[in-house]
Amino acid sequence: MRKVIVLEFVTLDGVIQAGGGPEEDTSGGFAYGGWMAPYDDDVVGAAVQKQLNMPFDLLLGRKTFQIWAAYWPHHSDQWPGVNPATKYVASHTMTSHEWQPSVFFGGDIAEQVTNLKQQPGPDLHVYGSANLVQTLMKHDLVDAFWLKIYPLTLGSGKRLFADGTIPAAFKVTESHVSPTGIIIVSYERAGAVTTGSVGG
Repeated sequence: MRKVIVLEFVTLDGVIQAGGGPEEDTSGGFAYGGWMAPYDDDVVGAAVQKQLNMPFDLLLGRKTFQIWAAYWPHHSDQWPGVNPATKYVASHTMTSHEWQPSVFFGGDIAEQVTNLKQQPGPDLHVYGSANLVQTLMKHDLVDAFWLKIYPLTLGSGKRLFADGTIPAAFKVTESHVSPTGIIIVSYERAGAVTTGSVGG
C-alpha cells in the first residue's frame, strides 16, 4: 500500500505558511514569507535533496499546486523528478492544467485519498497544502511526517497541527540537528495514544 508522507518546513509554533519567499502565500495578511532563508545550511540542504531523490508521486492542495505549476516546469534542473511525477490535486474548482501528468479530484477527499493509497505506485508526498493536510490528519490518512523544525516563532499563519487533529502516536525513525539549529526529524505512525503515570 502506498504511504502518505507529509513533508513540511515548520516553525517552533507550528507555522508552515510561505517559508520559501515573501510572495509565496500572503493570505490572511501573512507578513513573514521567506522565514526559512536565514537558516539555510549544507546539512538541511543534503537532507532535503535526499528526500527529493526518492521515488514519489505528489499529493497537493490547489493553492500549492498553482504556486508550483508557475515555477517547477521552468526549473526542472533543480528537481528532475518533480515534472514526471504524477500530481494528484485535491480541488473542488480546478479540473485540468497544462502541467502534466496531473489528476484532479474533489468530492469526498478522504475517500479519494484512501482509494489512491490502495493503487499501485510510489509513495505520495505532500508539501505545503495546509488545508489538505488538515483533512488527511482528521481522517488518519498520514503515515509519516518528515519535518524540518526551524528555531523561530511567528505567532500567526497556517499551522501544521490545527484544531481537529486526532490523537495519534508516532515513533521517530530518523533525527539530527543542522548547524543553524534546524531539527530534521522523521516520524512514522505508531498506533493509538497510550497513557500512564510518570514516576509512580
